[in-house]
Amino acid sequence: MQQSFEDFKLNRQLLNAVADAGYTLPTPIQQKAIPPILSGQDIIGVAQTGTGKTAAFVLPMLMKLKYAQGIDARALIMAPTRELAMQIEDNIRTFAKYTDLRTVVLYGGLGPKTQIAELAKGVDILVATPGRFLDLYLAGHINTKYLQFLVMDEADKMMDMGFIGSIHRILEVVPRKRQNLLFSATMSELVHKISGDFLKNPTVVEVAEQATPAQTIHQVLYHVPNLKTKLNLLQSLLKKNEEVKRLIVFCKTKVVADSIYHFLERRYGSAHVRVIHANKGQNTRINSINAFKEGNIRILVATDVASRGLDVSNVSHVINFDVPIIMEDYVHRIGRTGRALQTGDAITFCTAADNYYIEKIEKLIRQRIPVAQVPEDVFVEETPYEERQAIAREIDLQKRKDNPDFQGAFHEKKAKNIGNAKTPNTKKQAILRNSKQSDAKKRVRFDAVHKKDKKRK
Repeated sequence: MQQSFEDFKLNRQLLNAVADAGYTLPTPIQQKAIPPILSGQDIIGVAQTGTGKTAAFVLPMLMKLKYAQGIDARALIMAPTRELAMQIEDNIRTFAKYTDLRTVVLYGGLGPKTQIAELAKGVDILVATPGRFLDLYLAGHINTKYLQFLVMDEADKMMDMGFIGSIHRILEVVPRKRQNLLFSATMSELVHKISGDFLKNPTVVEVAEQATPAQTIHQVLYHVPNLKTKLNLLQSLLKKNEEVKRLIVFCKTKVVADSIYHFLERRYGSAHVRVIHANKGQNTRINSINAFKEGNIRILVATDVASRGLDVSNVSHVINFDVPIIMEDYVHRIGRTGRALQTGDAITFCTAADNYYIEKIEKLIRQRIPVAQVPEDVFVEETPYEERQAIAREIDLQKRKDNPDFQGAFHEKKAKNIGNAKTPNTKKQAILRNSKQSDAKKRVRFDAVHKKDKKRK
């Protein structure tokens, strides 16, 4: 194993930039991935989030590109979200500070005019989301003829977001002779499929069991009945725990994210809390993330738009206000804390409708999440009728996934009532039958007595 960055035989410009960034020893994924990339091999890199995957492909790429050349890109890095694309660009600028290599980042949400102008000045490394890359390529602003590197980062997230069609279109327009690098935290079936189309005899670099959270993350699970109780628990945890220096609260939907933001804003003020989700403008999201990175705000409320590509040091706590439906997102959410060998806490709130997903998450991460009791001072609210119905419907849908013949709780209840109704109906029929039999016997006895009276007369 390599002991320092010097052992990789990187040039002095890169080593100076690495030292300036405060890195002393390479992480396991860097130790295993950098040598084969430098030797020109195709790579599949599987590692936990927060383990230095970006530097593992950026450093050898910069080493091989060396200096600015021409006006067309020689490396293309694909990322699933604009946040991750911006993070990768930031890493490249950090490590390429003593070189003249040029980087342009392309993503949607903003008008393309500025990005087109940047491309026209000349570029060595393109970092792009698939949609915006294809838009500008088809409009004639990108020439792929000179590409030597093609990198796909967070490949599993790309597949989850439905980019497989776009990736295949991109593979059709890039040179066949190139070096390919694929990095992912998990290896789903779709990732295996795209890797077969994308890589040639790749070297697989895996530094931990797939989808296992970093050992530095302390996980805990609270069972709560409803939304209001979740808010009460969140408030209690923030009051009691002085160690919550920097917190990300993850939610399932934009509506819930906004609700939590307003709840926290009323208690701590807008200077301490921000919210990011797909409905927020690009500049708003960038400003919120930068304010969080710089420590100007303490709490960031986010949907899964920020579960990957949010590289913030010293995040002390992550709270899953909602359990993620995509199991791999749990690993990426909690991976925002415990980064770079630091410790962190990951807290998850679980309702009855979430138990289904928790079981699947525990299978994925190959460990049980420790359960904690809700503190006594947390008021447990009564679940409103509509929320109770929504939870029941969700549980029905989950049961149908596992058993297509399942008819639902309503049908079960109806069948049960019908079954219970058979008993009283049967009893009524029996009583009536016995009554008729009794009447018939009385009639027979009456007729017999009547005949005897006639004979006597």
